[in-house]
Amino acid sequence: MNFLAHALLAGDDPALIVGGVVGDWIKGTLPGALPADLARGVALHRAIDVFAETHPAFCRSRTRVSASRRRYAGVLVDIFYDHLLARDWTDHHGASLEGYCAHVYDHIGGRLHDLPPSARPALSMMAREGWLQSYTRIEGIADVLARMSRRARQPNPLEAGEREFIADEAGFASDFGGWLPEAQAFVRDWLRGGVGRQPA
Repeated sequence: MNFLAHALLAGDDPALIVGGVVGDWIKGTLPGALPADLARGVALHRAIDVFAETHPAFCRSRTRVSASRRRYAGVLVDIFYDHLLARDWTDHHGASLEGYCAHVYDHIGGRLHDLPPSARPALSMMAREGWLQSYTRIEGIADVLARMSRRARQPNPLEAGEREFIADEAGFASDFGGWLPEAQAFVRDWLRGGVGRQPA
């Protein structure tokens, strides 16, 4: 669900960007029905997820989530990290956020026919509604969490989950500042064919 971070970490390769953004919609063994270049992007997405789940900074962020929402801490932290990335975008990328997001949407649109039909409506809506750039505002994060809460099959505390971020904004920002450069180093190693650096 941290679409923006996955796109950024994928670098400049359009197929890796598309695979990174759509990774949560792709299930099962790779490549499956995907073209090889998109399957590699999904594989990178999965590797980043595993890296994040075991990284000390990401684990610290999960502990910052209150007990009432702790079961969903990983989901919340993913979204909080996308908010921090979007909010401070100029610290991480030379292009404007609007321009960068437009390129991401274009890359996805150009490969929709290669993606599972079940994923296409949401991906089209992502571009139409500007999901990625909406992460800059805490209200955008609140909207994302409210929509996720309503789509879930069982009652959950995701709605109003942005309050967790507001309660410890500095702590989440500090964790993200430690996580992102190590995630970037992990991806560089992975792309070179290594297993990727393990969290410090």
